[in-house]
Amino acid sequence: MKIMTVFGTRPEAIKMAPLVKKLQEDPDIESVLCVTAQHREMLDQVLSLFELVPDYDLNIMKPNQTISMITANVLQGMESVLQKEKPDMILVHGDTSTTFVAALAAFYQQIKVGHVEAGLRTYDKYSPYPEEMNRVLTGHLADIHFAPTQRNVDNLLRENIEKEKIVVTGNTVIDALLQVANKPYEFEDETLKKLDFEGNRIITVTCHRRENLGENMVHIFKAIREIADEFDDVEVVYPVHMNPKVRETANMVFGKSEKVHLIEPLQYQPFVNLMAKSYLLITDSGGMQEEAPSLGKPVLVVRKETERPEAIEAGTVKLAGVSQDTIYALTKELLENKGAYDEMAQSTNPYGDGKACEHIIKALKIYFKK
Repeated sequence: MKIMTVFGTRPEAIKMAPLVKKLQEDPDIESVLCVTAQHREMLDQVLSLFELVPDYDLNIMKPNQTISMITANVLQGMESVLQKEKPDMILVHGDTSTTFVAALAAFYQQIKVGHVEAGLRTYDKYSPYPEEMNRVLTGHLADIHFAPTQRNVDNLLRENIEKEKIVVTGNTVIDALLQVANKPYEFEDETLKKLDFEGNRIITVTCHRRENLGENMVHIFKAIREIADEFDDVEVVYPVHMNPKVRETANMVFGKSEKVHLIEPLQYQPFVNLMAKSYLLITDSGGMQEEAPSLGKPVLVVRKETERPEAIEAGTVKLAGVSQDTIYALTKELLENKGAYDEMAQSTNPYGDGKACEHIIKALKIYFKK
């Protein structure tokens, strides 16, 4: 069977890279890799880390690109690729614009679609935006759904997706994380080299979601600045997203603070090592909610809701919202209350054991036999 994997952003690439490697190794599968380069530089970093060379690169990224531009360029670019390759199925991941539009392009060519990381929901179509609707629409174009957890299965069943088309696999990000975390590594970034990870407690921050831009982000950053100023042994590392609006807010709030280190975005391998050495994580990223529990790190999610409630139920993640007072209070509790910290750090990861890729390939073979 010919399987084409399609992705375009760094988070997709990280989560799909171990699956592509497994597909390439399987003698029963002809694997084709197509990237859209919805993100260019950050995507290329992951391709290099996992030693992946795309068969097709649409290279769509443009300065100040809009969602409409991404949609049109991916749809147009995928048409000729699909017509040439005629795969038995394309695999897409999660909730990006590349994911939805590639699935739509395959549907137009009557090519089957497999959706990796299917079934996550917030039930608010504008949060995360546009990711929530990208994921929902992809789910209704897909022929087989690879759901990380049983809760994701339940979400799909409520939307009348047929049970026999859904497989629980765990999340492929754990496969990627464990592969990278087990490799020896030393930081190259000068700021990270100088940090005292043994003597101080390092808080790693990521924040870039569209719905947090503006006032919400100011509140989040002010809470973090307040914590850094209050605790002598706390330092903050923030690899700042490339979005100019994010950078402007970060520079405005954190200014010249000696306790908050604003650095350039990190490649995946140094970022995994940074997470592993950190005391706790504050983020609006979906991937970190899944990864951190495998590293034993508590996570505070600075969003109003999350499509990953399993981590909250498991106790590895707390939803902190976007209120400055709440974020400050929850962070302070984890710094002062060892019992509360240990309870989160020692919880079990609900997203699997690092064998999601094996489960997906097994399910694909069963699907095509039928």
